[in-house]
Amino acid sequence: MNPIVPLNLPKTKLSITKTGEQLHVTCLIRKKPVLLSPEEWVRQHLIAFFTDSLNYPRGLISVEKQIKYGSLDKRWDLAVFKKNQDCFLLVECKAPNIKLSKSVLEQSLVYYKKLQSEFLLMSNGINHIILK
Repeated sequence: MNPIVPLNLPKTKLSITKTGEQLHVTCLIRKKPVLLSPEEWVRQHLIAFFTDSLNYPRGLISVEKQIKYGSLDKRWDLAVFKKNQDCFLLVECKAPNIKLSKSVLEQSLVYYKKLQSEFLLMSNGINHIILK
C-alpha cells in the first residue's frame, strides 16, 4: 500500500527519500529518517499540525517511547506534554485504512493508564476521535 494518501489534516512539507523500493521520511521530532509506513504518514502529519498549525513546542512532543505494561514492552505513538511534564495529550495513530474501533481504544487505554494524559486522540488521518 502506498503510504502517501490524502488525509483529513493540513498538508505539510515532509522530507521523503527513496532507498531501493522503500520510502523514508525525516521525522519532524526525532530528526532522523524512518520508514514511511501508512501509520508514519499519519503520525508526521499530526506532528506538523501540532507544531506548525498550533505552534506547539517540538520539545514537548515525544514519539514512540517504550513503556512497560506488566511484562510487555509497549510504545506509544505520540505524547504531548505540558511545560511541567504532565501529559496533556496521548495520540494513537493508525493507517488510513484502519478503522478506529473498540480494539484501537483498548490499545490506547494501555498507554493512557500509564501516562494519565488529560486527553486521548485516536486518528487514522481521515477520522479523529478525542476523549477526555
